[in-house]
Amino acid sequence: MNDLRVVAWIHVVNGRLTAVRARGRNLLYLPGGKAEPGEDDREALAREVQEEVSATIAPAAFIELGTIRAEAHDQPNHTHVSMTCYTADHNEPLSPAGEVNEIRYLTKAERNELAPAGRAAWDLAKEKGLLP
Repeated sequence: MNDLRVVAWIHVVNGRLTAVRARGRNLLYLPGGKAEPGEDDREALAREVQEEVSATIAPAAFIELGTIRAEAHDQPNHTHVSMTCYTADHNEPLSPAGEVNEIRYLTKAERNELAPAGRAAWDLAKEKGLLP
């Protein structure tokens, strides 16, 4: 098993899931990414969320929702992604930063614009009662 291990922030605003588009990507992703050496999941997620959507969230504020496994999109060396999903409250506006050039708030009708792991995370968020 050659999984790419990542963390993601499930952030719902007015019943819509926050998603981002990185430069050069055709599908949308959830804010998040890979841990750097020495980081735990929550520290990595706090850093990634700051780098991608300019949100400052304390690592301890992230609440784990679960881990999904899905086909990796646009990752030639990995056949699957193992994504641990977290949620955390944040009420300030988000703005794209770093490699992110677009932030979207998706409705159920737009779910298929997400990469496969994002669609699985959508289902997890719905199962946990975060999405309608």
